[in-house]
Amino acid sequence: MNLKRYRVGKKLKLKDISTDDTDKLDRDEIEAETAEIGEQLTSLQERLYAEGKQSLLLILQARDAGGKDGTVKHVFEPINPQGVVITSFKVPTETDLKHDFLWRVHPHAPAAGMMAVFNRSHYEDVLVTRVHGLIDDETAKTRFKHIRHFEELLASRGTRVLKVYLHISPEEQRQRLQDRLDDPSKHWKFNPGDLKERALWDDYTRAYQDALTATSTDEAPWYVVPADHKWYRNRVISELLLETLQDMNPQYPKSEYDLTNMAVGEL
Repeated sequence: MNLKRYRVGKKLKLKDISTDDTDKLDRDEIEAETAEIGEQLTSLQERLYAEGKQSLLLILQARDAGGKDGTVKHVFEPINPQGVVITSFKVPTETDLKHDFLWRVHPHAPAAGMMAVFNRSHYEDVLVTRVHGLIDDETAKTRFKHIRHFEELLASRGTRVLKVYLHISPEEQRQRLQDRLDDPSKHWKFNPGDLKERALWDDYTRAYQDALTATSTDEAPWYVVPADHKWYRNRVISELLLETLQDMNPQYPKSEYDLTNMAVGEL
């Protein structure tokens, strides 16, 4: 699978990128391959944890009903939960707002040996805030710079930063929101405010395009992943994680003891 085509470059037009791309692949085959990738991720995560030197941060951004929760559930299901920390960033609290916008984020960056997932992130502070006029364009540009520096700092400490925008169509979002209304067991997921945000689709498109192009760097690249088909989304993100961890190449540490002639005796 050619993942480079999903990587954000200097120019980005979301309307020109397919949301329902499946690379003409068979769903059953892809789901089976995704399960195999999950086994490889499990092994690499164990090595990462044992090595205790590097870390991996996956940042997920999407529109409402874009599939962030589903991605976390399905992609990380095979991985030992002791080695993964998942943080969902909600509306800033009064205490948060008394500090700089990155203040509440940094403590959740992964420690050495760990994987972390940001389900929404510091990017909300250059997306929602900009669409709703809480910051102007110049403030947004300044925040882009701070974000780049923040992620460069993480990279210099040994944290690999991988950022994914889950790309869905207006039609797919409508269907997913309607499903939440039609199914009583999903009512808890529905927020009437999502409909107001949906009406700002074009404004969010512009905000995402600006944010992704301004902050996609070698240290912390953005990928626009087609997400109308959940099975294909899961495969792409699983493979992105796999390629990243393989490139990090974590190693089991050598024992500080000489175990050559050691054995466990009978009780």
